[in-house]
Amino acid sequence: MERFMRPSNNLRDAEINIVRLRNRFAILYNMVQEVSSIWIWIIGVYFVLGTGEIELGVLITFVGYVMQLNGPMNFFSYVFRIWSESINSAERLFEIIDAIPEIREKEDPVRLEHPRGEIELKDVTFGYRAGRPVLKNINLKIREGEMLGIVGRSGAGKSTLVNLISRLYDVNEGSISIDGVDVKDLSLKDLRRNVAMVSQDTYIFMGTVAKNIAYGNESASREDIIRAAKLASAHEFISKLPDGYDTLIGASGKDLSGGEKQRISIARAILANPKILILDEATASVDTETEKAIQYSLRFLVKGRTTLSIAHRLSTLHDADRLIVIDGGRIVEEGTEEELNKLEDGIFHNLLELQNKSLSLNSELLTGAE
Repeated sequence: MERFMRPSNNLRDAEINIVRLRNRFAILYNMVQEVSSIWIWIIGVYFVLGTGEIELGVLITFVGYVMQLNGPMNFFSYVFRIWSESINSAERLFEIIDAIPEIREKEDPVRLEHPRGEIELKDVTFGYRAGRPVLKNINLKIREGEMLGIVGRSGAGKSTLVNLISRLYDVNEGSISIDGVDVKDLSLKDLRRNVAMVSQDTYIFMGTVAKNIAYGNESASREDIIRAAKLASAHEFISKLPDGYDTLIGASGKDLSGGEKQRISIARAILANPKILILDEATASVDTETEKAIQYSLRFLVKGRTTLSIAHRLSTLHDADRLIVIDGGRIVEEGTEEELNKLEDGIFHNLLELQNKSLSLNSELLTGAE
């Protein structure tokens, strides 16, 4: 708090000083402007009534021309402040434009034309900061068409693991390969086309519902879009929208509920038809009824694909072929749900027990309330 208060107070003082200077300038400038207008009227009335050298129409015309100068004068009085603010904004903009991306494609990348979906991690170590690894010596092989469930406490490194497979970051040590080819050697276009993610934070772009669904496959026909929406259990609510698939939705998806946005995200992934699918807490922020509808949609989505599913609700991983438990950046448990549940001192067993107790407590509370 002390470290934060010092720069916060400096910012407050600077803002107050800016406001004071602006007010002083505004008072002085407006005073000069108004006094000048008053003197023009006084002198003009004197010439009209006292000397008769000018007529009333000339005075009014002259005053009108003077008033027209106020706009340009106001602009020049504030142009320096606007210029300084524009320079600050431009600096931030050019920082982004001139930024060199950390993830770069090789000059002669390997094309992934016929992907199988086999993934292998060898001695993978990664940290967002030097000397603070989030993942440590991860060794994992995911077979073609397998559904792998990833379990662990918050902050254990689950999302980091799938982000590395998507090559949103590059590993510090070790290697990640897809179909035997290091992801660093793969074409980024092919990698993005064959690896899709459905996360709990779904981004809805400004545009129509159809364009949002077709984001990963812009050449898709309307029939393909509707088919993907039906498989994602989204067709029903889309049909009820004012313009159906042509309904405009906001950049942040404010017109849609969390479950509706999630189903559009699933339809987007179905239409993209990736070989590797990543589900990162896809049902974490929805109610139980919506979760069931989304789980039904996901059954169609995972068919024939290598799937990595991260979930805090362990009940959503019943269909997984294999589970791994990550704790402290390492894989500490691995096996089927039944095998891990037999480990009475294991993390998976304890997490499952806690969730079962929580569900039982909620049921008792609901029964008591009724």
